[in-house]
Amino acid sequence: MRCPALIVFFLLSLAVAPCAHAQSDIRIGSASPLSGPGAHQGKDIENGARMAIDDLNARGLTIGGKKVRWVLAAEDDGSDPRMGTAVAQKLVDAGVAAVVGHLNSGTTVPASKIYANAGIPQISPAATTPLYTHQGFKTAFRIVANDNLVGRTLARYSIDTLKAKKIAVIDDRTAFGQGLADEFVKGVKSAGGAASIVSRQFTNDRATDFSAILTQIRARDPDVIFYGGMDAVAGPMLKQMKALGIQARLVSGDGICSEKLPLLAGDALGDDKVICVVAGGVSGPQEAGYAAFTERYRQRYKIELQTYAPYAYDAVMVFAAAMQQAQSSDPASFLPALANIRHEGITGTIAFDARGDLRDAALTLFTYRKGRKTKLQVVRAK
Repeated sequence: MRCPALIVFFLLSLAVAPCAHAQSDIRIGSASPLSGPGAHQGKDIENGARMAIDDLNARGLTIGGKKVRWVLAAEDDGSDPRMGTAVAQKLVDAGVAAVVGHLNSGTTVPASKIYANAGIPQISPAATTPLYTHQGFKTAFRIVANDNLVGRTLARYSIDTLKAKKIAVIDDRTAFGQGLADEFVKGVKSAGGAASIVSRQFTNDRATDFSAILTQIRARDPDVIFYGGMDAVAGPMLKQMKALGIQARLVSGDGICSEKLPLLAGDALGDDKVICVVAGGVSGPQEAGYAAFTERYRQRYKIELQTYAPYAYDAVMVFAAAMQQAQSSDPASFLPALANIRHEGITGTIAFDARGDLRDAALTLFTYRKGRKTKLQVVRAK
């Protein structure tokens, strides 16, 4: 009878072991485009999140008195709203405790409804549309400034610093691009006639030929062309601007403010021709920590950091800090701690307002010189 008893014990232990193992794992979802034109930006998010996961595992943290293992579940949303919702449901079904994502506003908003219905907290490291946090979901947070702030800041910079009098506007008709362009136009109009919008044109996020709209814009002789969209379109657009002899500066948001833009634009990039803003930023003593992270990223992945990796890293760390405060990885338990968190991250101090937007958001203005992204200044949104 001993052997059967031992067999029964062995079988029971096998049945129990997976449950115990599952309880020690905390799964964090990452959702971003890992294919298509935005794949380099989406991979940047996954890479940043993975660095945070590895750092957490190296620390050997405990939650609720129990040592945990952090696991990243990375999914490709293809920058497509339908894929985004499918990915969101897949992450919910996989039992993730929280989600870092998405990159694009157009995927972030529909996916946020699925996370909200499941009670799973979501921090976007990139989506800037105000709609995301204005839906009333208690699960939706972001650690970058929204389009209202970015648009106003770029409008003010175009008028006050670039001395623009005539401005043309182009957007790619995505939730991000159109939303940012609309906020920029509002900012220009609120300046009381200091500058005028002389042309408003549209393209799409897969376009490669802009000759028709740029020819129309050239006839208006603008000082500045504002573009709402991503770098995959901005690069070819700059080439065609140069071919048509358009001397206007190109002003845009963080969608084009990447390390890949010089490759996409080639010699059309020029020096100080492009002004872009990243919806975040650090200054003073915090710059050393950001620089150290950037170098660590470069050493690990053998590529340049694009834009969003530090924000994805901080998103994971904010989730972990909230879980530690609550001593629980159950979303219902740590969500209140997340809403009231104050965390010193790579990208600065992270705290959320009642909607889930970043408090006291910073923005960093950049240009490109000799093919390299060059920091101009950090400003606080007003």
